[in-house]
Amino acid sequence: MSTLPLMFKKEGLVEKHQIEGIDPSDRYFNRAILVNRTASGYAAKVMYEALTVESGSHSTIAAAVNELVAKLQDFGFTRMRTRANFKGARYLAEKETWLDYAEHP
Repeated sequence: MSTLPLMFKKEGLVEKHQIEGIDPSDRYFNRAILVNRTASGYAAKVMYEALTVESGSHSTIAAAVNELVAKLQDFGFTRMRTRANFKGARYLAEKETWLDYAEHP
C-alpha cells in the first residue's frame, strides 16, 4: 500500500514530535506534538493535562514547533527539548537528534 509523499499531502497530520521537560509544578513531562499541514503552512499542537497549546501557521515545521515551545515557556515549562518521531506513517525509531531550547529570559 502506497501513500502520497508528504509534499503532496494537502492538509492533515504530517509529523509527530516528542517533547519533554519540566512542567510548572516541577514535574518531568513527556508528550507528543502533532504537526499538521494547513492551508498556509504548518501548525503544531500539544495537550498536557487540561492545557492545549497550539502554534499559529508557519512556513516551516521548525518555526511551528519553536512557537509552541515558546508558548509553553510562557506557561512556566522549562528545560524542554524536542525531536521528530514520525514523518507521515514512517517511525524514525528515535534516531533523530534532540533539539534543546534555551530558557526564556
